[in-house]
Amino acid sequence: MDWPRALTLFRTHLKLERSLSDRTVEAYLSDLAKLRAFAESHSPALPADALRLEDLQAFLTHTVKKGLGPRSQARLLSAVRAFHHALLVDRRIGTDPTELLEAPRLGRHLPEFLSVAEIDAIVAAIDLSKPLAHRDRAIVESLYGCGLRVSELCGLRMSDIHEQERFIRVLGKGDKERLVPIASHTLDRIRAYREHERVHQPRVPRAGDTLFLNARGGPLSRVAVFNLVRTLAAKAGISKAISPHTFRHSFATHLVEGGADLRAVQEMLGHASITTTEIYTHLDREFLRSNILQHHPRARGRSTG
Repeated sequence: MDWPRALTLFRTHLKLERSLSDRTVEAYLSDLAKLRAFAESHSPALPADALRLEDLQAFLTHTVKKGLGPRSQARLLSAVRAFHHALLVDRRIGTDPTELLEAPRLGRHLPEFLSVAEIDAIVAAIDLSKPLAHRDRAIVESLYGCGLRVSELCGLRMSDIHEQERFIRVLGKGDKERLVPIASHTLDRIRAYREHERVHQPRVPRAGDTLFLNARGGPLSRVAVFNLVRTLAAKAGISKAISPHTFRHSFATHLVEGGADLRAVQEMLGHASITTTEIYTHLDREFLRSNILQHHPRARGRSTG
């Protein structure tokens, strides 16, 4: 099977069978372009449906020599596995050569998160006398109060806010919907933005029902949200390198620290696997460890006389 036909089949599989977003599909295809280039560099070229385990191992070794890092390798391996699964489902191959293909070992990365005091300082740094300040406060409260991804925040619509039931409908990765509880405090901030600012904002046709708008009345971009949270962090005197995702990590960490059920946190975050959510149990243990080392009399070498 030639590569153009195989990649067309793969694209269709990702969109129809797995319901992935266009952005994710293009990321998979971008990774597969590396495998195709490697296969076609052979003489004769290796067809898409004739790759063996040895070929794929040689491909991964090739990417390491090219300087591809472990995390990028892991993402690449995920694309290669998904590609061969699609070929197997379509009966283009009889066995999956990626079954024994090993992933690079990755160290567990504990994400940066903010304390409650730091989040309060960021909120306090918003000057409500400035234009769109109510919007900015509603954005920060929504990121932290609902654990949203930045893309989910930018795509939030007014019709997604269910005030009486106190939940919001979120469109996550792969166009999967989930319901997230929203606190009355966060609802108050969104309501203040809608009543004081959004109602007076110009609106371009493509904005539609979008909740958070930019100064020109169009949908707010991811870059604008990144710039906003970094500016506010600097005003609050926070030196950590933060992003909108830091508020999502903080949301999950504070829930786990407070004793929330891990499955409930998984549902609220929209994680497909509980393994992804388990990172926050490690954060919680690290939090406990640092507190013990700081405050326990034995850890600090105090005499208990």
